[in-house]
Amino acid sequence: MSAENIVAPEFAIRFVDVCKSFGERARRHLVLDRVSFSVPMGKTTVIAGGSGQGKSVILKLILGLLRPESGQVLVGEKNVSTMGYKALQELRMLFGVLFQGSALFDSLTVFENIALPLQERTKLTEGEIRNRVAATLEQLELTGHEEKFPAQLSGGMKKRVGLARALQLEPKIVLFDEPTTGLDPVMTKEIYELFAQTQQRLGYTAVIVSHDIPQIFALADQIILLNKGELDVFTEASQIPFSTKLNIREFARQVMGQHTV
Repeated sequence: MSAENIVAPEFAIRFVDVCKSFGERARRHLVLDRVSFSVPMGKTTVIAGGSGQGKSVILKLILGLLRPESGQVLVGEKNVSTMGYKALQELRMLFGVLFQGSALFDSLTVFENIALPLQERTKLTEGEIRNRVAATLEQLELTGHEEKFPAQLSGGMKKRVGLARALQLEPKIVLFDEPTTGLDPVMTKEIYELFAQTQQRLGYTAVIVSHDIPQIFALADQIILLNKGELDVFTEASQIPFSTKLNIREFARQVMGQHTV
């Protein structure tokens, strides 16, 4: 089956009763305790929670970099948890990933960083690669920066280059791991606007792990809050202060600065 046919029509990703823990048996730390949720196709899901609550673990489970002790991690109808190496490599063609530090190669220019996935994963000619990269540079307002190296770029520009590289294989799903770390509030707002515009234009499914609360909620079609192995799902940030759970209401009061009922 080709990568284009793997994703199911309604949900891009589903977790079904997933458990994941770390450490020795005597000191085992349960990060995800039978969690279940779905990521709607073509929408933006934000995953938030305190440090060490399992936000990045969820991204690694989706990519098959970690495997759960039990439960299913489904991309479309494919269970990532049971896939072999070759099947995982094919499945990963569906994904673009923007890492916390952009993960650019310091020795490569902006153009070379963006072109790398096309050179490694496709059979496009040099001319076709140059044309595709040039189009992405224009879309993300990077034209004129092709020959610069990462050290010559601002934090916001590095994020743009990282996003450009993540989009080169025309992914169906884009994963963002703390995408605004290290940016000032003005640049953060600009990057959020860029994310929203790009997602609306290209229609991919976005999963964003972030500590930038409540600002990140403005991008969300769905919000997942993680706390001590459990999770709660909200379709709007305004629902959070009205949760029946005390810890969620306390989260809204402390982090979102909202009064609860």
